Amino acid sequence: MRASDLSPGTLCSWLARAVVAAVLFAATPAWAFDHSHAVWNGLLKKHVVVVEGGKASRVGYAGMAQDRAALKGYLATLSAVPETEFRAWTRAQQMALLVNAYNAFAVEKVLTRYPEIRSIWDFGKLFGNPFKDRFFTLLGRQASLDVIEHELLRPVYRDARVHYAVNCASLGCPMLREESYVAARLDQQLDEQTARFLSDRSRNRYRNGRLEVSKIFDWFKEDFEPRERYFARHAALLTDDPEQRQLITQGKAPLVFLDYDWSLNDSKGRAL
Repeated sequence: MRASDLSPGTLCSWLARAVVAAVLFAATPAWAFDHSHAVWNGLLKKHVVVVEGGKASRVGYAGMAQDRAALKGYLATLSAVPETEFRAWTRAQQMALLVNAYNAFAVEKVLTRYPEIRSIWDFGKLFGNPFKDRFFTLLGRQASLDVIEHELLRPVYRDARVHYAVNCASLGCPMLREESYVAARLDQQLDEQTARFLSDRSRNRYRNGRLEVSKIFDWFKEDFEPRERYFARHAALLTDDPEQRQLITQGKAPLVFLDYDWSLNDSKGRAL
């Protein structure tokens, strides 16, 4: 039907509806970012196994490889977020995206060489450094895992719990959480990650009159200063013995840093 065939009243009504539709279309974003991180959440629930009483996890990289198309699709949504939009989000929404991005891109990095990889450092320490390699785009610029952790997370949000949330694909690292981080529960999730890591006796413990802790507390000591006070607040997680807790609380436990296990946090290549 041509516009000339319409009555004046019908034509006006049609034009009014068209104008409204055009305004609504212009005001609606082409896509809305999924703050539930549902795709990443599904991959984690499917391919991450919680072990050691909930204090550690292993990743089914073989299964992740089978679902790599879904992973790449999720990574594409992260890379598509403009910095202007990101800056308008809440603090929790921003932190959730950055932590999930670190973990998801770390998994993708491993998959580029899996299964011929035994450690994240197989990529190289000087050339090919997996943490400094700018192999993805985030907030409109080429970025690396180090950019996320040391430029976008640590100095901006100043939350030591971030160290328990980002996972470097290694056994010595705090566990990869079995779900995505989301703004509505971010504090709860970070607190739980803190408790899980500090109560893991393979990585933090009181033994032979000394407080033996992860190398993380040496590498990033400025994030935990004063460390004696930090460990005092968490003494109940570090040991079950009341006398040892008292020594830690009083700052009388000599501090020793354990060697870091850079072995890949793989679940033996089983598809889950």
